Amino acid sequence: MPFVKIDLFEGRSEAQKIELAREVTEVVSRIANAPKEAIHVFINDLPEGSYYPHGEIKRK
Repeated sequence: MPFVKIDLFEGRSEAQKIELAREVTEVVSRIANAPKEAIHVFINDLPEGSYYPHGEIKRK
């Protein structure tokens, strides 16, 4: 059962996230030979100011 987690800065529309989830599901199904019903996509909206690569604040 594949779990795909995607972290993005917030700001994408619901329609964009739906399209992303559908496309990711298609690719994972094809490449991993997994049924679509078994694939779970999690999209996490990260607020600006919550990402700190190398200890530094990351802005968009």
